Amino acid sequence: MAKPVVLVTRKLPDEVEARLAGLFDARLNTADDPWFRDGAEITRRATEAGAAGVLCAAGDPMNAETIAALPASVKIVTTFSVGTDHIALDAAKARGIAVTHTPEVLSFATAETAFTLMLMAARRAGEGERLVRAGKWEGWAPTQLMGVTLQGKTLGVLGFGRIGRELADMARGMQMTIHYHDVQRLPPELEKGATFHATEDSFLPAIDVLSMHVPGGEGTRKWLNAARLAKMKRGALVVNTGRGPSVDDAALVAALTSGQIRAAGLDVYDGEPRVHPGYFALENVALLPHLGSATIETRAAMGARCIENLEALLIKGQNPPHRAA
Repeated sequence: MAKPVVLVTRKLPDEVEARLAGLFDARLNTADDPWFRDGAEITRRATEAGAAGVLCAAGDPMNAETIAALPASVKIVTTFSVGTDHIALDAAKARGIAVTHTPEVLSFATAETAFTLMLMAARRAGEGERLVRAGKWEGWAPTQLMGVTLQGKTLGVLGFGRIGRELADMARGMQMTIHYHDVQRLPPELEKGATFHATEDSFLPAIDVLSMHVPGGEGTRKWLNAARLAKMKRGALVVNTGRGPSVDDAALVAALTSGQIRAAGLDVYDGEPRVHPGYFALENVALLPHLGSATIETRAAMGARCIENLEALLIKGQNPPHRAA
């Protein structure tokens, strides 16, 4: 019996590609050629191959137009990400195409990245690293690159899901107090003593550090705007490892320039890989290239989730375990 054809849009870790090739007729993109940026090219390749499944990744243009043009052979789209805002879920549902993702396995790694950015912003680590690399460091000085400690500060977690709660556990080790704002209050066993805020008006003025973990979509687009930044304590820190579009970049640049926000750490961007040019002129913002889940262990686990979903539907004829639609 012929193996199901799976079109893979991106270069994946070697062990993941090896498993895909063993189970499926996997059409791999081993050179990570940029055809994945073009929805028409994705559909052309899926049609040419007679693909039963498409394994895409965050940022691939799996919009309504792309979904509509996929061949009838496609039964499943699985994404190498937990987020699905790059996929037109309604369009896939209308065509009877299952959409799956990789939840649960990347929470700790993404929280690590948020924690890294918190420390970089608080302790001016990006500035210090650039100073040394530029050959301009002249030795220790009593007032050089003084930042702020996280010890005793209040961390405000916007979106207290798995990633936000992992970050809260890490922050407790730094003797930080945890506050959170979400659509509803969590049970006490998940709060672990964290303070819930039902409104942003009580949440934002109460915190020293804001870490954003909200989903994408129009409901959160430019959530962190000038009005909300003004509600925060002067000199607060901002970290975003959630979704780039949830930040109004021009407003954050203005707040960083004025000192309303002391420093920021960003791992995601609106329209990435493009980055708002206003950030490049600022020393008080740490910029990472979407490293949230980028550990060897996590990427292997994400690949295993994708394979588990594909195998369930295409080989075993079962409902895939990690459906988003």
